[in-house]
Amino acid sequence: MSGFKKFLLRGNLVDLAVAVVIGAAFAALITALVADWITPLLGLIGGKGAFGARSFTVHGSVFKYGEFINALIAFLILAAVLYFLVVMPFSGLLERFKKEPEPDAPVRECPECLSSIPAAARRCAFCTAESAPQPPTVPA
Repeated sequence: MSGFKKFLLRGNLVDLAVAVVIGAAFAALITALVADWITPLLGLIGGKGAFGARSFTVHGSVFKYGEFINALIAFLILAAVLYFLVVMPFSGLLERFKKEPEPDAPVRECPECLSSIPAAARRCAFCTAESAPQPPTVPA
């Protein structure tokens, strides 16, 4: 039972739970914004009013497409906000701290997995096989 308690009280699990709750509240806010402001304004432009109550009937079956349009617009706004405010800044941050290998560093192939490893390496980073390092070469 103490292991389960440790799991529940770990920092990243609590952070994830808070993020889910805030994300759900934000999604509800965007949904209300779309249903109460955006689609009624778009409906005024089209001359038919709000989208939420729109429907059509085929052989007695009623298809309520207005709520679907509201949900689609809310999803697109939410996806755009997440992309531009979370994904793009995080990707930029990762690119900033990404280390590029030195282009002129001598490399050789690992005898076990044939991946490229630095010439001075004693162990392959990919398959962890031991390998004797090559002595550095002196340019002529």
